[in-house]
Amino acid sequence: AAAAGALITDVNGFQYLDCTMALGAVSLGYAEPRVTRAVIDAASRGNVSALSDYREVELAERLSGLIPCAGRVQLLKTGAEATAAAVRLARAFTGRERVIACGYFGWHDWCSQARGVPAAVSALVTWVPFNDVAALDAAVALAGSSLAAIVLEPVIERAPSIEWLTRARSPSDAAGAVLVFDEMKTGFRVAPGGYQEVCGVTPDLATFGKALANGYPLAVVAGREDVMNMARDTWISSTLAGESSSIAAALAVLDWHEEADICATLAETGRDMRASVDRAIAASGIAGVETDGIDSMWLMKWTDPDRENRFIAHAMRTGVLFKRGAYNFAAVAHDEPALLDIEAAASAAFVALVEEDRA
Repeated sequence: AAAAGALITDVNGFQYLDCTMALGAVSLGYAEPRVTRAVIDAASRGNVSALSDYREVELAERLSGLIPCAGRVQLLKTGAEATAAAVRLARAFTGRERVIACGYFGWHDWCSQARGVPAAVSALVTWVPFNDVAALDAAVALAGSSLAAIVLEPVIERAPSIEWLTRARSPSDAAGAVLVFDEMKTGFRVAPGGYQEVCGVTPDLATFGKALANGYPLAVVAGREDVMNMARDTWISSTLAGESSSIAAALAVLDWHEEADICATLAETGRDMRASVDRAIAASGIAGVETDGIDSMWLMKWTDPDRENRFIAHAMRTGVLFKRGAYNFAAVAHDEPALLDIEAAASAAFVALVEEDRA
């Protein structure tokens, strides 16, 4: 199998136009030549060693200039790892344990109720619905003086209300709890500095990854210096956090963002992708599906999961990959011919579903 631009080729040689872009990890395109050259150069000089790569400092300094909350940054490898680290920092800083959460943060114990996670660990987290100010207020009141952090994805399918974000900010200002934004999807996609750059609400800590290195494994915890300094009093470490290839990829991505408004391109492309699917829905007359999301991150919502699965299968047979139950992500590599192919595949898949429903 191989991938280049917005295309994936499977082991049988069949090619797919990808709308998922590795769950949003790739924003420029697969095997983007400029990023690939930087990675090959870094790897050729040794990907890891007993000493840190000097470019860690360059990357940290450049990120600190882009991310509003970033007094300091620490490199890690995955979003789940980075957000778990942010929660540990918040608990260490406050000396408290309870967390209020809204969003998806990976598989680590602090945020999971899966089999194998101690019930006592899961009980420390209160989950609230997105944009539900009343539920957030109630959770804050319930946690009281034991609240260590509010951890949230700033965008979940749609933009939040300013009241929601400012309400999440207020417990930190009033009682010293730590506000954490998970900017894995929004960082270097909505804006280089994440949603905090555009909403005017600055968290104490934030986590970034995915599009930061265009698919190479790199994540970042960034935040207030006094909170980040708690890393000296607790333990956050990763053997490969400073491996050179991913750092080189991230620096190449930052160069692109300095030279062109990549996020504006992603927003425009995402709107066009979504509009093409909306046109296909309208033309087919199909019921039970609609699009949602924000610009470069959009999704299809179905009332019937079985019909959704059949749509995905039909679209794959025509050579386009759509995401089931979650975001499709725009990439720079989604050019005008790709948009036409997306609309054609969606139209054919919707028509096939309508015909099956009539049979």
